[in-house]
Amino acid sequence: MKKLKTKKIKFSKISEKLFDPKANKGDNHLAEITHFLQSDTEEKNFSKKPLKNYLNGLTETIAAEDYYQYDLDIKWDIPFPPPLSPKFEFIDLFAGIGGFRLAMQKLGGKCVFTSEWDREAQKTYRANFGEVPFGDITQKETKDSIPKGFDVLCAGFPCQAFSIAGKRAGFKDTRGTLFFDVAEIIKKHKPKAIFLENVKGLRNHDKGNTLKTILSVLRNDLGYFVPEPQILNAKDFGVPQNRERIFIVGFRKDLKITGFTYPKPIKEKKIFLDIREKDPVATRYYLSTQYLKTLKDHKARHANKGNGFGYEMIPDDGTANAVVCGGMGRERNLVFDHRITNFTPETKIKGMVNREGVRKMTPREWARLQGFPDDFKIVVADASAYKQFGNSVAVPAIQATASKILSLLK
Repeated sequence: MKKLKTKKIKFSKISEKLFDPKANKGDNHLAEITHFLQSDTEEKNFSKKPLKNYLNGLTETIAAEDYYQYDLDIKWDIPFPPPLSPKFEFIDLFAGIGGFRLAMQKLGGKCVFTSEWDREAQKTYRANFGEVPFGDITQKETKDSIPKGFDVLCAGFPCQAFSIAGKRAGFKDTRGTLFFDVAEIIKKHKPKAIFLENVKGLRNHDKGNTLKTILSVLRNDLGYFVPEPQILNAKDFGVPQNRERIFIVGFRKDLKITGFTYPKPIKEKKIFLDIREKDPVATRYYLSTQYLKTLKDHKARHANKGNGFGYEMIPDDGTANAVVCGGMGRERNLVFDHRITNFTPETKIKGMVNREGVRKMTPREWARLQGFPDDFKIVVADASAYKQFGNSVAVPAIQATASKILSLLK
């Protein structure tokens, strides 16, 4: 093959044109482009459709000649670039904003495919990893974009009930659920290992039948060694958040792996003060006097009834409740902040902010509760940020478990 010229260019220069809203040709168009740019092909052959016509239009970014004449040396000026010498490859399904990806990249992994349908989450993912996730994983065209030969499948799939009455609780019984799509991908690609995460309630979901079906499919239909799933708590792995999630790990049986030990809690325990924002917090995070009164009254009315919205005041030396998205989840954890009690005439917030100094946690504090580093970019509005971090995995717990998986694959 003809030796291609090399052209050094920053990814940010490409993205100026690449992420122009007018340039989007469909749900998976930018996903195809950005995944291709991070691919490990020896020479990025830009003559491949649909890349050629699109990339040739970005002449201002590189040169007047066609892109396919170049083997681009891209400088990944993004917070979390792909590793130069990856130790393994994985795919990231139901990716959210990339919690799994952060953990796996820290361990030397390269993500070769990612899928996430939520557009706001895609924005955050792209800003941090330089890739746009593919969309709906239930669609054949999305599944067909998954490359061959990856090592680990990661998925924080949604929990759904399966119809198993009078059946054998196998592969076909999961049709119509998102787990079926995960199982279908496993069946086709046969990765060495699988790593699934879900809410604690999966263990008892549909009287335990949902988990029973999942394990039956993985063990009997797909041929994986799957040890008993375990519930891990984020607070045991270096973040001050009481967040329990069920982890399911599996290994292809031909690897002859017959045992697996989940990670033990670390000795170091974190408190809220460790992740609290130290710079002055914007006034909008402090509750109004009226809203704080409403919360207190509501909690008092529903005390001992087991329903209604509850909240807790998290002290500096305390552990936060699990961060959750939707509704008033962002007000579930309230904290005291003395900075707002020092009122001055210049603040002009009479009556708008409670004088008790009570505020909700900020999106950055939620990010830290989930183990996201401070160089992780938050590029969406607060409402979307709370939703995204509330839906995410706790990165340290994922990383600790993934490290155990990889130690066996070696």
